[in-house]
Amino acid sequence: MKNVKLFYQKNCPYCRKAIGYIEELKGLFPELGKVEIEMIEETESPEITDGYDYFYVPTFYIDEVKVHEGEVTREKVEEILRKALK
Repeated sequence: MKNVKLFYQKNCPYCRKAIGYIEELKGLFPELGKVEIEMIEETESPEITDGYDYFYVPTFYIDEVKVHEGEVTREKVEEILRKALK
């Protein structure tokens, strides 16, 4: 399984949607529940976020490669989680 990072802000409506999609998908598909996601609140961890190249949240990385940045759909979150399983 691959390492997944999610950079987010707690006050961002798009981030809240992304986190909701993650929870929903993990509930619907037990295999996706195995994916562990390192959640990094960017305003609380600037020492971590400074080393990553992105402008918008939510931003997903799989094995240190950016796979999505900005507003996200449920389908895209599912695609990211499934990619992390491989």
